Amino acid sequence: MSDILVPAMGESITEGTISKWLVKEGDSVGQGDVLLELETDKVNLEISAEEAGVVQKILRQEGETVSIGEAVGLIGSGSGNAAASAGEAAPTKAPEAPPVATTPASAVVEKAAQPISSNSDGGNQTASPSARKLARERGIDLEQVQGKDPLGRVFQEDVKTHTNSAEVARTASTAPASSAANKPAASSPSQTEYSKPVERQRMSRRRATIAKRLVEAQQTAAMLTTFNEVDMTAILDVRKRRKDKFKEKHDVGLGFMSFFTKAVVGALKQFPTVNAEINGDDIVLKKYYDIGIAVSAKEGLVVPVVRDADRLGFAEIEKSIADLAGKARSNSLSLADLQGGTFTITNGGIFGSLLSTPILNTPQVGILGMHKIQLRPIAIDEERMENRPMMYIALSYDHRIIDGSEAVRFLVTVKELLEDPESLLLEG
Repeated sequence: MSDILVPAMGESITEGTISKWLVKEGDSVGQGDVLLELETDKVNLEISAEEAGVVQKILRQEGETVSIGEAVGLIGSGSGNAAASAGEAAPTKAPEAPPVATTPASAVVEKAAQPISSNSDGGNQTASPSARKLARERGIDLEQVQGKDPLGRVFQEDVKTHTNSAEVARTASTAPASSAANKPAASSPSQTEYSKPVERQRMSRRRATIAKRLVEAQQTAAMLTTFNEVDMTAILDVRKRRKDKFKEKHDVGLGFMSFFTKAVVGALKQFPTVNAEINGDDIVLKKYYDIGIAVSAKEGLVVPVVRDADRLGFAEIEKSIADLAGKARSNSLSLADLQGGTFTITNGGIFGSLLSTPILNTPQVGILGMHKIQLRPIAIDEERMENRPMMYIALSYDHRIIDGSEAVRFLVTVKELLEDPESLLLEG
């Protein structure tokens, strides 16, 4: 019999959440078959069987948080029916612990595999570890919790639902009679809260991580944003004249992102502090240019990285971005695609944003926001006005190491390079 273990997923990831089991107890599986999906802070992973056999026991349930190296199930030899029968018989008798000391991994497996006939939480319900822990914390008798599982198992969400129901009942029973008599029913806060239709959704692990990182960025960095605007006439003209030949030669479209990536790299070379990060009391100046490109995916915003952007041509940048965006939308990005990055570009303009203040992708100290291209009347000289395709650009930066004048000059450099696209081919 072998353990189904949570694999190592990179030094920055220590745990994950089981999002979906693709097998059940008693199923026969072959080597390499996908057993479950694991959701982490950065990517979703599939855990496969390392050997053929039968799923003897599922130790951790969907929605539970598990650590690297933890056993979440057991695979053994034998037929599926035999395993299922063994699984049904297991609650009647607990397996005896061996008299010798076990390894930490074995101890975890044995503890999780023991049936729950009776425990200090009260009752004889079969409950997940997280449900038992929450019930202890809230002083709830598991015998009173109604689970939705057809096999009678109780999970963490069942305990939370029971808590909410009990709170509503307590509120209703203790409300002063005079309050109920003097106020219309619709004005009662508790009735209003629960009588109107709502939908409660569990926040995905990635969305929770995004929320945490955004709040941390605002709390730890002295973040400030400076703005400018770019006349996109020259870039639009280049794209109009060159896009067909570019597509025919390179089999990829000539978009705006390659121009902006090139302009950002050119400006970073002139202002190296914007391509740095703070490490304790040190400033780490990075002599390479790995540019993060923010991409909106189903699970939330992700920032895959275009490596060594300073060494890439326009076509190579466009192909890299297209490849990374495709992976993001198909949920197939690897950790290597997301790690690192020295500066980030985000394009809210594709959703119609006219102006925004992007939040830093820490530990980076700079992020450039692109926006919608819009025709606006622009003074060409003292006598002439023209409608020009204009785009607001925003640079958010960490004021702890980047001075205001440096940030403004960096953004002006980006503007000048974009308004003179030919200079992007000459900057070195």
